[in-house]
This record gives sequence, structure tokens and C-alpha cells, in this order.
Amino acid sequence: MDLKKIRIGGVPEHFNLPIHKAIENGEFAERGIEVEWITFKGGTGQMTKALRANEVDICILLTEGIITDIIRGNASKIISLYVTTPLTWGVHTGAKNTLDNYQHIFDKKYGISRFGSGSHLMAIVDANSKGHQIDKEQFQIIKNLDGALESLQNLETDVFYWEKYTTKPFVDSGLLRRVGEYKTPWPCFVMAARDEILDSEPEMIIRILRTIHDSCDRFMQDENSIEEVSKRYQLELADTERWYHSTAWAAHGWVSDKMLKSVVYHLKIAGIIDKTQEIPDLVWKRKAHSAPATRT
Repeated sequence: MDLKKIRIGGVPEHFNLPIHKAIENGEFAERGIEVEWITFKGGTGQMTKALRANEVDICILLTEGIITDIIRGNASKIISLYVTTPLTWGVHTGAKNTLDNYQHIFDKKYGISRFGSGSHLMAIVDANSKGHQIDKEQFQIIKNLDGALESLQNLETDVFYWEKYTTKPFVDSGLLRRVGEYKTPWPCFVMAARDEILDSEPEMIIRILRTIHDSCDRFMQDENSIEEVSKRYQLELADTERWYHSTAWAAHGWVSDKMLKSVVYHLKIAGIIDKTQEIPDLVWKRKAHSAPATRT
């Protein structure tokens, strides 16, 4: 059987293990699909650019990041939620930095992977929720986590937002200090695909979604997943256990219209998108003959 090839991208983090397991176990191949996995260390901002440039077909990225980029013209659609629980962002500084109070970060220099990335957007949303505003001049692009570690260590930047369990080994080793945390007020990760692939291969997209949802469901039912995540991603077992039991993955493709409206509201309030901006369709609308996987 000839397999149809699809390029799927995501960050090199533990959230994406259910997809890696589905690839390794041949579950995509059983449904006639060959997956090429592409790792994006630069996070959501790098992935939205890759979708625009036809360098990837589907990405697992931050909800607020892809919504912002679709509104700004990215010819892609959300095809499903992926992680349905909020993301806990750790707010970090360098070990040598004198900053030690979460309330004192808002006039500091922020390291971000790129403009429009999660590390950029959530810093703005967090500050705005506390009555502060961050000027564009406060942001410095550091590309990825490795760049952040170097920048913070050299005191070129003061503050860096990144998922707290991913950075915890660096906090434990003393390279970083976590001065605070911020939870997104919405589900943290969604899957999005380019309009071109949605139009040309809708049935394949549905098979992909079913494969991922099935793998996520098994991952959540199997508590051996905790030890596997700990070993594969070099996380402390106790930290992995806490993360696993506070995280839920989507086992179906339903997307809440209220959730979308809430994200758009926060983006407008934070000035990330204009308050008069017309909002395009954000979620893939299935053809009548296709099995439903999302709805709004």
C-alpha cells in the first residue's frame, strides 16, 4: 500500500509524546499515512512561519499564537484541540540576576523566541492582566531555549517565559531561577493545518486526527506513561507525576466557540490585535460528507 506523506511539526517537549508513540508504533501507517516529524525548537512563532512557507502541513502549537497568526493572514485553520488544560508558564530570570520578585519584572528586558511567539504573547497578556504594559523596546529575540539560557546568563535579558517543567532541570541545576508562574486562561495547545492540505486531503486529515486522538486517549489511561516521560525527557519522576496528573489531552476534535472568543478578547485587550479587527474563520469546517471531528 502506498502511504500518503504528511509533515507534522511541534516543539521537542513531553506534551507531544502521544504523537511520537503513534509514529513509532506504526499507527499512522496502519491508516495509510507516512508521518515526517519536524522539530521546531523556536516554538509557536517559528511554526506559524513554517505553515505560511509550506514547510510543514500540520503543527501542534499554542492556542493564542495560531489564533493571532490566522487573524493576521495565515492560510491555516485549527483542526482540533490537542492539550485541553492550561499551560503553566514559568517566569524565569538568570542565576546572576538580582531580580527576585515577580511583581518587579514589568519594566525589565524580556527574552522572547520571536515576535508573535508564545513567550512574547503571554508576557504581554500576563502584564496586562496585572495592569502593566510592556513596550516593544523591552523585547529581545533569543530564538529558543538555548538562546534564552545564554542571554539570561550574560544579563542581556532579565525575564523569560517558558513551560515550567521543560525549564525545571535548568532551575534545579541553578542556571535559571523561577520568580513566578502564569497559567493561560484557555486550553494551551491546538492542532492547525494549512488550508491547502485541508482542501486537497480532507479524509486523510480525519484519519490523522483519529490516530492522534486514539493515542492521546491511551496515553492518558496508562500510568506507565509517567515513567516513560521521565526517562525520555530527563525529568524528575515526581515532577513528571505532577505534570501528568494536571494535564489532559483531547480525545476528540471539538473546539469551543466560547474559548475562541475568550482568546480573541484577551488578544484585543492586550493590544496584540486591533479591537476593530475582523475575525476570519478560525476552525476547519468539514464538508457534509466528512465525518465530524470539530465543531464551533
